[in-house]
Amino acid sequence: MHLPVDWIVPDWPAPMRVRSLITTRNGGASAAPFDSMNLAAHVGDDPAAVGTNRGRLRQHLPAEPCWLQQMHGTNVVEAGTVTDAVQADACIARSPGRVCAVMVADCLPVLLCDRAGSTVAAAHAGWRGLSAGVLERTVAAMDRAPAQLMAYLGPAIGPRAFEVQADVLEAFTGLDPRAAQCFRDRPVVAGMPRKWLADLYGLARQRLAHAGVEAVYGGSACAFSEPARFFSHRRDGRTGRQAALVWLVA
Repeated sequence: MHLPVDWIVPDWPAPMRVRSLITTRNGGASAAPFDSMNLAAHVGDDPAAVGTNRGRLRQHLPAEPCWLQQMHGTNVVEAGTVTDAVQADACIARSPGRVCAVMVADCLPVLLCDRAGSTVAAAHAGWRGLSAGVLERTVAAMDRAPAQLMAYLGPAIGPRAFEVQADVLEAFTGLDPRAAQCFRDRPVVAGMPRKWLADLYGLARQRLAHAGVEAVYGGSACAFSEPARFFSHRRDGRTGRQAALVWLVA
């Protein structure tokens, strides 16, 4: 697949019928602070620029993506069954030409497929959705044996940058005490709440394993620490969104 600038073709052993890509912040028409390939219509960018960016992306896809109104929740929808932005954080496709998409700027995009190449999915996994079960819900909705699934973890805020407080630690250790392995203490500052550095990738691997998915790829890029390539809300505040997409071909 020939892509512009430095968009990413995920490196995972997906079946030949599965296609996937992840955009970066480069190759678009948006002005700062959304420069330049912002795909989100809800962040305050010029609608015309967003339309141009989505048009450029559309040239590399078989159809318009299933754009979601992401809520940091666990709702899963079928791509192709909704015509307007629907409140959901994951979508599934079982037919060729239906494009699943999630937008991120620190949260973790997770792409999934089965080894037979019959079903694909994309999930938006921020810490809230991840702890609430968005990946488990997505795996269940795919209706395939979890052992036959594989997942790809796209660019997200990395474990050296994702500073959190006790509520995040407790949300995951309440699900599984082993989640504590994914948190590293920060030095205590007098008069300030205690903080940890959280490994979002490690937490996602744990939740996928809990759902029965053991074949997991990716999980090395840090959106926060690569300002030339990726949007990061934690780093920049007012910023754009990149997208992770997956679909089937005939």
